[in-house]
Amino acid sequence: MALDDPVVITCAISGTIANREQCPAIPYAPEEYGAEARRIVDEGGVHIHIHARTREGQPSYEIEDFQAIKDAITDEVGDRAIINFSTGTIGVPVAKRVAYLEACRPEVAALNMGSMNYAKYSAKRKDFVFQFVFANPFDEIIELLEAMRGLGIKPEHECFDVGHVGSLAPLVDMGLLEAPLHADFVMGVVGGVPASARNLAAMADNMPAGRHHWGVIGIGRDQWMLVAAALTLGGSIRVGLEDNFYLPGGEMARSNGDLIAKARQMTEEVGRRPATVEEARELLGIRAPAAAS
Repeated sequence: MALDDPVVITCAISGTIANREQCPAIPYAPEEYGAEARRIVDEGGVHIHIHARTREGQPSYEIEDFQAIKDAITDEVGDRAIINFSTGTIGVPVAKRVAYLEACRPEVAALNMGSMNYAKYSAKRKDFVFQFVFANPFDEIIELLEAMRGLGIKPEHECFDVGHVGSLAPLVDMGLLEAPLHADFVMGVVGGVPASARNLAAMADNMPAGRHHWGVIGIGRDQWMLVAAALTLGGSIRVGLEDNFYLPGGEMARSNGDLIAKARQMTEEVGRRPATVEEARELLGIRAPAAAS
């Protein structure tokens, strides 16, 4: 990637961990996802990452919830945004994750690239707020990847550490991946790579040889520093209420649109420009919606 490439601005619309007690703007119902998608697209976002929820806000891995959310978004914005489904979770069989991909056919699906300790630490408490082992063994990665290939869905390789980036090379060698790869570097999770511009550059430097697409996913308030670093290194960016509730000045976002608007402003201020949805599809190497349905 290069600085003259347009920037794909992605929004992680809701996540599964946070709730409205923490941030009132998090969408639960499909129509709320649709309204947020409109705000995202109006502010320059072209790629929307989805974790499904029930109307009560509980995480869901049911086909009907993913389909209802996808339908609400496409009813609101048509094909002006790339729809991306998460497959990352704990305790949900691969077959169930493949089932909602097969039924709903998103253009992109996130694929976690390795196992790790996953935690949140409180310096005030001198203890972990939560901690668990996020298991993503190679056999599951390959099973999900083969399913995505068969369905014409582009994998988004979520890499939480440099070793996860290195895990792309054997998959390329096996013939399971084709250029351009689409990787996002998740930074700031305790147990994963620490959030710094130097570490982001190292992640990008470890991508397989060839012209590929990468972006950054900053967790928490380090997000804006990482957005700035990615923009100056030639990468793309993700913001959204799954990752961070706050604008750089410390005020809580009123919607995902507020976060996308700030990301677009930063993109333009460093002399780059947001990608159109057509450019984003080309950079990510994904099929147009009609071809993927």
